[in-house]
Amino acid sequence: MAELRVLIIGATGVFGSRLAELAARELGLMLTLAARGHAPLDALAARLGGLPIRLLDRERLTAADLSGFDVVIDAAGPFQASAPTVIGAAIAAGVHYVDLADGRAFVAAIGAHDAAAKAVGISVTTGASSIPALSHAVIDTLTDGWQRIDRIRIGIFPGNRAPRGLAVVQAILSYVGHPVRVWRGGRWIDVPGWGMLHRWTVPGVGARWASACDTPEQDLLVRRYHPRDSAEFFAGMELSLLHLGLALLALPVRLGWIAGLRPASRPLLAIAKWLLPFGSDIGAMDIMVSGRDGCNAPATARWTLRADGNRGPYVPTLAALALLRRFRDGRTPAPGAGACTGMLTLAETQADFERLGIATDRS
Repeated sequence: MAELRVLIIGATGVFGSRLAELAARELGLMLTLAARGHAPLDALAARLGGLPIRLLDRERLTAADLSGFDVVIDAAGPFQASAPTVIGAAIAAGVHYVDLADGRAFVAAIGAHDAAAKAVGISVTTGASSIPALSHAVIDTLTDGWQRIDRIRIGIFPGNRAPRGLAVVQAILSYVGHPVRVWRGGRWIDVPGWGMLHRWTVPGVGARWASACDTPEQDLLVRRYHPRDSAEFFAGMELSLLHLGLALLALPVRLGWIAGLRPASRPLLAIAKWLLPFGSDIGAMDIMVSGRDGCNAPATARWTLRADGNRGPYVPTLAALALLRRFRDGRTPAPGAGACTGMLTLAETQADFERLGIATDRS
């Protein structure tokens, strides 16, 4: 069987490099690494056994850049306010497309590419990451056989020593202080980005700060599971100085004094890197659901992930890795464009959790 030819864009980033590392261990995959910087690409390619590289800018690439590949994975970002350049190039080249997008508007607009993707017989899949791919696989497992879902709460809490990149910081700062639309009390309301500040106790990890984020998850949870009361997504930084400091910086945005914090991405990233030695290397993901089980009795369920040793950044790559295995094994998703919801099962990532030493628990 011919090897699956895969191009990973953003291969030198926090998530792209980890996806490349895991995919390089898989049989039947022929990887090419792409990014904008030559030196980081050379170093990564050498570390992974001399993989081929391409110098590419995701905002300027064309169909010709994707010629000869079977699948392109966009792990670069940030996807907030990003143009669908790679999607258009993939459709023009007839190459299957997967991304790790967390931009709410970017994911919401994926349906605009459905007809074009079907016309050339390729799949265009967005959000193959912790959310919505993994989170929905977890919720599907927790609520199997339930009659209805009332409330969903999801929290992601990286350890302070986890590596961080500019794209991640830009993604967060794009919504801090701006109105974020959330489903609460059975209706849509606006809350301040990085607002709804509270402490969240993660089993086996402890208490972390949590704030409201603007992600595709809020829309997709409501669309897929129809929760009667709420569907909420939060994230938190381990260090109070960083988390509460960002909440304070959100105030000028909320008051309309400044347009946003994204121009401050580089200095704020520098501060975060300066504080890297503090805190822990323990990241966590916590998902809680409540509703009615198959007998119409009140039901609650919870799934928690704990990633020690800075293994947390591997988690957002596991859905894309699972999709690559499907492509390789001839289980290609149906032609068309859509978000990665209901496509994967939790079982498809369980062996990866175990290999990486990432603990999961269901209660």
